[in-house]
Amino acid sequence: MTRIYKHRLFWPVVALAALLLACTLKRPDILGISVLDGHLFGAPIDILRNSAPLLLVSLGMTLVIATRGIDLSVGATVAIAGAVALTFIAGSHDPGSLGTALGAVVVALGLCLVLGGFNGFLVSGLGIQPIIATLILMTAGRGVAMLITGGQITTVNSAPFAALASGFLLGLPVAALIAYGVFIVIALLVRRTALGMLLEAVGINPDASRLAGVKSKTLVFTVYTLCGALAGLAGLIFASNTMAADANNAGLFIELDAILAVVIGGTSLAGGKFNLGGTLVGVLIITTLNLTVTVLGISPLVTPMFKAIVVIAVTLMMSPRLRGMLAGLRERRRYQEVNA
Repeated sequence: MTRIYKHRLFWPVVALAALLLACTLKRPDILGISVLDGHLFGAPIDILRNSAPLLLVSLGMTLVIATRGIDLSVGATVAIAGAVALTFIAGSHDPGSLGTALGAVVVALGLCLVLGGFNGFLVSGLGIQPIIATLILMTAGRGVAMLITGGQITTVNSAPFAALASGFLLGLPVAALIAYGVFIVIALLVRRTALGMLLEAVGINPDASRLAGVKSKTLVFTVYTLCGALAGLAGLIFASNTMAADANNAGLFIELDAILAVVIGGTSLAGGKFNLGGTLVGVLIITTLNLTVTVLGISPLVTPMFKAIVVIAVTLMMSPRLRGMLAGLRERRRYQEVNA
């Protein structure tokens, strides 16, 4: 029991359970799942679908942070991906065809790979601090998206592209299958191969890992490129959900939610040890928190404060120093009771 209590994911899981319990107390049927036309519907399914874009971005952010980095440009990359894809579809002769949708996905992801590689080159090749290097694209990226869309909100009608967010496969949302499938693949790569150990070595001490023969610059370049690609995939899901490319609002502040999910999951911003499972729990907490706000009828004016209270509570409960202080108080009280 003590081992479970001390586990880094204990309090995040407790927080997630508390949010679900609050929703259940307000609406007892909130966690029910129904089947309609062979598709699963219900709040748990909505959580899986709505968490897909944030999970993709957070996965890339986890790997970047593991190497002592940070990527502030993922929100702009999300906007660029949606702008490129919908502009491509809008300019095609057959917007509703599967080939056009696939072409839009390939072009958008290709550009996002290049953008991620650009960040990786600045950090690993030129040695620029990650927060400065990615701030460049964060600042200019939405301007690029505005340039692509001509400053307008681009809308299209393409059933194959819309299936990314609203489609179902095997009864489950396509967006969730994509995001959680990517999660499984990355988890296997970093935990069943030497890749995870190499990333941790680079994050703990880049110079020592380089002297030990680890190609640290190549690894750093790779994780930034992958982060850009995953942000682009998240941007395609965002755009598919609304079938509109809004350069100003698409992916706005998603980089902050991604960093928050990574930190809640127990990954240190100092680099080194990382926890993909913890990142998943952090993503689910943030997504469920949005559902809880809606179910409890909390005013949008105080929603940020409610989210801040929950986040502060979770981070405080995860603090080893605070847990040590509380344990010391309990021991002191027990000692006083015994000697009273």
